[in-house]
Amino acid sequence: MFYKKLLAVGAALIAPLLLASCSDDDNSGSDNNGNGPSIKTANVCPRNPYLAQDLYSITHFNSGQTDAFPYAVPDGTFHISPDECEGKWSGPVNLMTLASADPNYMWGMSSDRVSYVNVANGKFELVAECAIPGVATKTKEDLQKLTAQFNTYEEAEAVAKEVLGGQRPEWSIACGNYVLCDKDNYVYTNAMTTLLRYKLKDKADPKKGIEIDKSFDMTPYLNGSQTLMAVSMTYDGYLIVAGQFGISIVKRDLSGEVDTYILPEDQFLTNSISVDSNNGIYLATTYKSENGKGLMQKIVWTGSKLSTDEKDGAWQCYYDGGPEAPAIKHGYGTGSTPTLMGFGDDEDKLVVITDGEKHMKVVAFWRDEIPADAKGGRIADSFTVTCGLPDAEWIQSEQSVVCAGYGAFVVNNVQNMAHPITDKVVGVLAIGPILDAASGMERIQWDTKENRWKTVWTRADVKSISMIPCVSSASETVFVNGYTKADGWEVTGLDWNTGATRHRTIFGQDNRGNGAYAILQYFPNGDLLFNSVAGPFRVKYNK
Repeated sequence: MFYKKLLAVGAALIAPLLLASCSDDDNSGSDNNGNGPSIKTANVCPRNPYLAQDLYSITHFNSGQTDAFPYAVPDGTFHISPDECEGKWSGPVNLMTLASADPNYMWGMSSDRVSYVNVANGKFELVAECAIPGVATKTKEDLQKLTAQFNTYEEAEAVAKEVLGGQRPEWSIACGNYVLCDKDNYVYTNAMTTLLRYKLKDKADPKKGIEIDKSFDMTPYLNGSQTLMAVSMTYDGYLIVAGQFGISIVKRDLSGEVDTYILPEDQFLTNSISVDSNNGIYLATTYKSENGKGLMQKIVWTGSKLSTDEKDGAWQCYYDGGPEAPAIKHGYGTGSTPTLMGFGDDEDKLVVITDGEKHMKVVAFWRDEIPADAKGGRIADSFTVTCGLPDAEWIQSEQSVVCAGYGAFVVNNVQNMAHPITDKVVGVLAIGPILDAASGMERIQWDTKENRWKTVWTRADVKSISMIPCVSSASETVFVNGYTKADGWEVTGLDWNTGATRHRTIFGQDNRGNGAYAILQYFPNGDLLFNSVAGPFRVKYNK
């Protein structure tokens, strides 16, 4: 692979337009400029024993959906050619590459296929793949058309309709998004409203291929949902299958009875769900029309039923919705999958989302009993972020809140567009290279003494188009995927404690550097696993 390290670490620590604050934050145990305890030693989401691995066996990395990982990533600036990286073709959305039960392999999960990849000893080698029923498998040539350098929005739209088919390219990404791999190396995904379980044909020889082991039509259970939104796992080994209008509990072998909870009729789900180790299920739904309230809920799986009873620990709490965004973000409420914050012996246990207002708030809810010193009832605090752009019309995100320790990080994906976005898939292809992208991001800290959020830093100059950020607890660096006219697509790493730029992986104008709603990942040796719009590939920093 071709790469060139351009800057020394010291030079990479210079950050323009940086706003640092919170010097008065007196959280005990602080070892990073008063911004709370180090995330290197913070408690983490407990492993779900029914998932394949501690990390990456479910979207957003773990059951708490924290987007945090423990691997160190090198500082510096690197120029990378995606075409010289080992990878595979799939998509157009490859939300996450899943850890399998065998650490030498990973499952490639995308909107058009399921694949198995050898990642041992620095490899990223396609071993086998299998189509998702009813979905046209895109060829390499199709995906190269989608990642070409377009001159106009209309050109991008025409190519998207040609390659993806139909009048609404958005429907092309309705399969294979929020997925998981269990301890027995079965992977679960969806073909619209059908839940699918895939397996290797021969566990001892993955090259013999992949097959659909079982399927389950969820249509009768989810109140008219047109597609499944997510699949997750309880800590006692049951699948949680989420549709647009309800959630169901299903056995892992897809047999037997189903227990279902149907959402209130004015609510629907647009993202995934999180689960705590006591089988509390957290879902943040959005109002079906503008100017309504979204609903944050904790539903409890008791081991025999889904309960909304407060005696079992369940609760509901409304949050502020808002207008539909002109690009990237879906719906009138949160763009977030709920993120859990606080584990083990941590003082405060929270679940965190962004709301739907044009200037979004980061909203923290008490997960369990409301503490005696709580000020606002179920909502622990609701904090309006600026992302360094206090005068912007839009400060909104489709991405979940990245959490490590009591620190949180959000990005701004939204601004008014020079060209109306008629389809979110076309928009995600056009924003950056054709249409100017929004900028801005903010790191905040939960103060356990005062029960409130405080700003740590903002960066108004850095862009995050649509990809889900992630944070390295080992390097204390948070990563985003953006585009600039000068350098093209890149992954930018910002210091968790100061906001200074520490890392840049620059792909240039090659549109395979567009992550298109996917999540950033890293291997244990620090290599980047980039889930591109045209398929994942591995970036090696040390040859």
